[in-house]
This record gives sequence, C-alpha cells and structure tokens, in this order.
Amino acid sequence: MESQLAGGQPTGGQTAESPRAQPPASAAPAATVAFVGLGAMGSQMASNLQKAGHALRVFNRSAGRMQPFVDAGAVACRTPGEAVRGAHFVVSMVADDEATRQVMLAADGVIGSAAEGTVVIDSSTNTPAMAREVAAAAAARGVRYLDAPVSGSIAQARGRELVFMVGGNARDLDSALPVLQAMGRMNRHMGASGAGATIKLINNMLSGTMSAALAEAMAVAEASGLDPATTLEILGEGAAGSRLVKTKIPKMLGRDFSPQFQLALMEKDLRYFLALAQEMDCPTPLAGIVRSQYQGARRADLGALDVAALFLHVTGGRLPPDATPSSTGQTGEAGSGSSR
Repeated sequence: MESQLAGGQPTGGQTAESPRAQPPASAAPAATVAFVGLGAMGSQMASNLQKAGHALRVFNRSAGRMQPFVDAGAVACRTPGEAVRGAHFVVSMVADDEATRQVMLAADGVIGSAAEGTVVIDSSTNTPAMAREVAAAAAARGVRYLDAPVSGSIAQARGRELVFMVGGNARDLDSALPVLQAMGRMNRHMGASGAGATIKLINNMLSGTMSAALAEAMAVAEASGLDPATTLEILGEGAAGSRLVKTKIPKMLGRDFSPQFQLALMEKDLRYFLALAQEMDCPTPLAGIVRSQYQGARRADLGALDVAALFLHVTGGRLPPDATPSSTGQTGEAGSGSSR
C-alpha cells in the first residue's frame, strides 16, 4: 500500500535483521523465476524481473496478460504448477486468501509442483493464518516459503521502489535477495512465517484509516470553499504531512479515481486486520468503523476504483459518465485483475 516502512535486508557480514537499500538490478545473477499473477502490481514486478535478466515462466488466469511477457521471451503456462517446473524461484501476487489457496495448494498448484529447495516469495496480502498454512505445506515438501507482501502501489512497483516485509526463515530470505532486489529498494525480515502478513495488515490498517480521515477532511475543505492547491500545501507541511496527503488529496479534489490501490482490496485488508485483532484479543473499534466506511463504498459500486473514491461515498457524490469503474484502468493487486 501507499504508506512506507523503513528497513531493508543486508548481505555479507551483516545480520538479516539490519536494514539496507537494494543495489542496482544489474547486480542480481540471472535465475529462472515463475511469476503467478500479472495484475496491475504483478505485471510491473514481473517486468522488472525480466529487465534484470531473469528468465520468466508466467501464469495468469486471464491469458491475455501473459502475452507482453511472452513477446519479451517469457514462457506462458496453463497452470501455476506448470509455471514452477524448472524454476529456481516463484513469485506470487494474487488478491486474497482464496486466490492464494488456489494457486498454492491446489492439485496443480505451486507447492505440489515445485522442486525441493525452490524458494517461494508470496507477495499477496493474505492473513497470517493463510501464510502459516502454506508455509507448513511447503516445509513438508522441502519447499522454502516466504510471506513477503509489499509496501507501495503501482508507481513504486514500476520504479523498483517496493518495500518487502518478510516472514519465514532468514536464510531463505538471503537466497531470495537476487529476486527481491530486482523488484524493490528495501526489505525487512520480520520474523517467522506469518510475520510479514501481520505487519502488512497493520500497515494497511493505518493507510486505510488515514485515507478515510482525508476523505472526511477534504469534504469539509471543499464545502468551505478552500483553495485546493493551498490546502494541499499547508497540510503537506503540517504534522499530518505524508505521502498519502500528497497523493490522495489531489486525487480526491480532482475526482481522479483511477486505481493505484483498489478500494475493494483495502476493505478486504481491513477485514483481515479485524480478524487478526480479534484473534489477538485486541479491541480495535476505530478500525471497525473505518472498515464499515469502505464496505459501504464497495457496496455503492466504488470497489474497482482507487481508495480515494471513499471521498465520493463521504460526500454523496457520483462518478462522471466517463469515469465508471470499468473504465478507470487496471485494478490493484492480483493476476485475476485485482492487486493487491
């Protein structure tokens, strides 16, 4: 998502827990990488792997999304299992637990088809429980699984500026560095399996809550007749100043709801966060209210738009005729046409 996390992954004599920036993509040795899920985020990540010289085997449910990669030398595959055969690494970027279960644990999925020692980098935003379930299935077959969701949206994916939050074995993370360095600028080992998924949900709860607060604040600012440019300047310099302020305020006030991160996916992530909080016996009433706002916006057919479209839900506004959910571009996170 849009908010940033500090930290990265060292090599050499440093420990896995120490942060560092990634070296240029050209420093990474070539490998065969299976990429599962070529949505708005996955396609950018896979493109950077290809630019770094890695050989790709790709799978996506919508076959048309594979063609640009095939044109650049990748192998198109009919199933996730076919994609991982012969691959040293697997990267998956799909929408949710259900999609992850399908691509990872189905009969012709990643885990059942990968060779012993294959490193699986799962960048989907899943529940920690899902990550641990896949990790256990992988371990039983000698496959090395990392839950490695990302901070950053489409622009960061395109520019190799993603931050990876990684759960799993630190030695497996060391092995995965050549692939991660081709897609992002930093990574952080968070702990055992499920830890990456946990911090990702916390990250997105904060981002979603801040975006909801911005929607209400901009509704009041606009109704009060404040100048949009001056409003952005002042808020960007104040205590609330952040990348979200600088990117979401222009989208809200400019009615630009082309998706950088899909509203429906944010609602899903908040739902996952609330389930995690309940499991931890932690009261999170604010997150519950915010999730209800996103749920209402999704039910009002705004789910395919950027999270900035929550502004429409707050103000009771409507999309202009030329900006329907189906015409706002790619969605945010999965090979099915969603992401993350």
